[in-house]
Amino acid sequence: MASDNGQLKTPLEGIRVLDLGRYQAGPRCALMFARMGAEVIKVESVRGDESRANGPRVRGQSAYWVQYNSGKKSLAINLRTEKGKDVLRDLVKVSDIFLQNFRPGTIDIMGFGYEKLREMNPKIIMINVSAYGQYGPNRDKVGFDPIGQAMGGLMSLTGYGDLPPIKTYFPLIDRITALHACIGALAALREREISGKGQALEVCLADTGFTTNEIPISAYLGGGVETTRPDTAIGGGGTPFGGMYETEDGHVILAAGNDNMWPRVCEALEHPEWLNDPRFATRDDRTENVDVLEEGISEWLKLRSTKQAVEDLSAHSIPCAPVNTTEQAANEPQLHEREIMMEVPDPVAGTMWVSGKSIKFSRTPMVVGSAPTVGQHTREVLTELLGYSNEEAQALVDDEVVGVDD
Repeated sequence: MASDNGQLKTPLEGIRVLDLGRYQAGPRCALMFARMGAEVIKVESVRGDESRANGPRVRGQSAYWVQYNSGKKSLAINLRTEKGKDVLRDLVKVSDIFLQNFRPGTIDIMGFGYEKLREMNPKIIMINVSAYGQYGPNRDKVGFDPIGQAMGGLMSLTGYGDLPPIKTYFPLIDRITALHACIGALAALREREISGKGQALEVCLADTGFTTNEIPISAYLGGGVETTRPDTAIGGGGTPFGGMYETEDGHVILAAGNDNMWPRVCEALEHPEWLNDPRFATRDDRTENVDVLEEGISEWLKLRSTKQAVEDLSAHSIPCAPVNTTEQAANEPQLHEREIMMEVPDPVAGTMWVSGKSIKFSRTPMVVGSAPTVGQHTREVLTELLGYSNEEAQALVDDEVVGVDD
């Protein structure tokens, strides 16, 4: 709905997304649409999406489920029935985006491949998310986030020394894949304004894995240069002032390797003599003599608390930050003042913290809502959106075609 002056209240107001995604990459893409004001209908089974059972749990509620589905509507439906498929077909006709991340070929067997969708609604935009893509040598394989980290080479460079390959704890590949999908769908919406036609797009975890390691891969393909990870976890790993260092009570991370920052580094670390030392004249010189510099910065930092070190270095415009634990991150003023996490009502836990306003628009708001119960919006979708009578909706409930939470 537009405001009185004709302006949209949210960036994606009027856009409707059918979210058939599961786990993370698909639902996280749909979540971004919900945050930007689109109506996102979570299409789940009458028993509920399986990720509702995933931990960790907060007062009986799945933090996993809530994070990826807050602000969406729930339509609980049995898509193994023809009547259930009829409901979804009716929805396709009045929607803008159809998102799915089943194994390649599954959605076609269900009767909702792109050609079928286009027959129902020529303007529909289909988002296909998968492990290895809709075509290619690994198309029929299944996979989750770690396959992207492994296949693209990222795990071989994460960590240090002779440790085995290391996976990042959080789902980096899922998250980036979701953003790729969202960006692609937004572009397709823009193109549709010109052509009047929808289209299908696809992203996959394996492709994302390669993009996270694109610079080392480029160096190898172009010149046979093989990137290696640092020998130790502490320090710059062969590049001065570009790594993690110990403080009196924790660790800080620095990113101050370029020539413009070098004079500020010398001043901040109280080593003015470094500035005129020919061993440190250029970045290459400093890398060659990194051991001397690492010793100096380590000594300086170990005499200071993490808070004091960050304050002192920041005062000299040197990029740095504390290496926080989860508890410390959860209490960072940045997190709360910028509403990156926000507390919302929850039907199970009372309240839950969910990802909040990751994008700040100057005129229109991000929309942060609660996660739905199973079938919470089924009657609304059937009667208000699709125009089914109350009797028709109730018949579908009675036949166990749809589920409701009244």
